[in-house]
Amino acid sequence: MTFRLEDICRIIGAEVSAGAGDITIRGLSAIHEAGPDDITFLSNPRYAKSLESSRARAVIVTKGTMVPSGVIAIEVDDPYFAFLKLLDTFNLRNPSDIASGGIHPQSVIHPDAVTGNDVSVGPFAVIGPGVKIGNGTIIGPCTVVMAKSTIGNNCILYPNVTVMDSCVIGDRVILHAGVVIGSDGFGFAPHGGTYHKIAQIGIVIVEDDVEVGACTCVDRAAFGKTVIRKGTKLDNLIQVGHNVSIGENTVIAAQTGISGSTTVGNGVRIGGQAGLSGHIVIGDGSSVGAQAGVTKDVQPNETVSGYPAKNHMKAMRLEAALRSLPDLIKKVREQEKRILELEQIVNKRR
Repeated sequence: MTFRLEDICRIIGAEVSAGAGDITIRGLSAIHEAGPDDITFLSNPRYAKSLESSRARAVIVTKGTMVPSGVIAIEVDDPYFAFLKLLDTFNLRNPSDIASGGIHPQSVIHPDAVTGNDVSVGPFAVIGPGVKIGNGTIIGPCTVVMAKSTIGNNCILYPNVTVMDSCVIGDRVILHAGVVIGSDGFGFAPHGGTYHKIAQIGIVIVEDDVEVGACTCVDRAAFGKTVIRKGTKLDNLIQVGHNVSIGENTVIAAQTGISGSTTVGNGVRIGGQAGLSGHIVIGDGSSVGAQAGVTKDVQPNETVSGYPAKNHMKAMRLEAALRSLPDLIKKVREQEKRILELEQIVNKRR
């Protein structure tokens, strides 16, 4: 796939640079990997020096950024977002590659299921009784949608997704391979020296424009509902416990675990491998650092990190103090030695 550089400028809303008219761009690449027919971008000044050795033909930069001679600067307000537009332009992947051509003859669809217009279902997919699937939705091979669940319009369910019974998926939701929506929550009651399973009779609701990464599990509620609200994005390998509520436009990185009945607010950012204990509230606009262990409520717009998680600035001061601890111990031991020597001198003089 090739584009003229002047067309690329129009796509991302940049002024056409001098000399761009006859230049052809064949690919997108990182600064250090770009070839002479590629375009790259620079959004972080710390990587500016990499441009000196880059072979890229053009680079998307913020206005006023200096670039080496021979590299054409495409100036925009937000280079990263402009590059995202180009990724869409160069994207050859198509949802129809997952499943196309309507209902595959090797899929199994219950007679009571209802499918909308332009729905595609891949081979070996299973659609249970009472299921409703909206217009334009794509169901990948080997995916299972169990009884009485609802899938909205223009959703993409990749291969090997499982949507358990009575769950509700909104419009334009993307569930990547291996996602499980509505598995039983982890509920057991100790009695008589053994554990007794607590029936999980609630559901999961995934609102519009949510994306869930591969092999992430969202447990159904013990009663009531587990909710992921609109616009939220979950990475791969995340565990969302029963009766959790995740707000709108929140982003959560891989390997995060959220224990039951925790409420995560709107616009929250959670780093990879963070652990959130149950029955706590993560306030709107807050940030949780990678590998943080959150055991208490986080206030709106607060940033926390460490274990146990605490205010990030306080955590950094504690970390700095810990780094100086070996030197401090050495000094204390030296002082103890000097004090002992002085005591011995004083005792001799007595």
